[in-house]
Amino acid sequence: MSNKAVRQGRYGIDGPGWMAALGVGVLAPLAAVSAGAPRWLLRIPPLVAVPAGLYLHATLRGKFLVWEKQLDALGLRGDEQVLDLGCGRGAVLTAVARRVPKGRVTGVDLWRSVDQSGNTESATEDNARRERVSDQIELVTADMRRLPFLDDQFDVVVSSLAIHNIMSARGREEAVREAYRVLRPGGRLLVADVFHAPRYVDILRAAGAVDATRTDAGPRMWWSGPWVRTQLVSAEKPAMDDYDGDGGAFADVRDGERQA
Repeated sequence: MSNKAVRQGRYGIDGPGWMAALGVGVLAPLAAVSAGAPRWLLRIPPLVAVPAGLYLHATLRGKFLVWEKQLDALGLRGDEQVLDLGCGRGAVLTAVARRVPKGRVTGVDLWRSVDQSGNTESATEDNARRERVSDQIELVTADMRRLPFLDDQFDVVVSSLAIHNIMSARGREEAVREAYRVLRPGGRLLVADVFHAPRYVDILRAAGAVDATRTDAGPRMWWSGPWVRTQLVSAEKPAMDDYDGDGGAFADVRDGERQA
């Protein structure tokens, strides 16, 4: 199957409560005016319609376009072991699986519909069948703060719009550290998230990651506007060649440059 194949799955709406609130902001004033409320309320729907449209585009199309580009840029061989944290209904999970026909993609989630509409393990399994990648996918019910995997197990770790759903700063830090723990030396981590990306970079650098960067995903992943934008955090775990000679500890490396 081509990496650019038309999606066959049904991936729901991210943050359905927020989308519903924007919809109410458009429809409620119209209903109120039709029931006799002041006509100045008609000024509200156009103001809310633009953020609602941006949100709907991000969840139905924009995020897919951004991830296709990011996954292509990884230059995968096709035999990697990949972990998707907070995989939801499998939008990124299945896109990765198309790129690793000889590999394996493990999706972890707690299957909360408050985070994504219709988010169930069975829905993800159905999408994997629709995308014809069922044989390459394994689903695990687990908390990303306490992953049931060995150290250095995965070639690539990805996560899309999931870590921010952990309410506490400590919990988010635990999740980022767990993602880094299970990444093999030389492996790549890629996280798309809102609000907390700068902190993720700090956590990864403190853990020893190299080439830890943060970039803006652009308007395609604006969740109502630039005030809720998606950022992409990328980092690499140093390869074995970057270990020092004293007990196997990592040499002091930050952002791809050795420090004196």
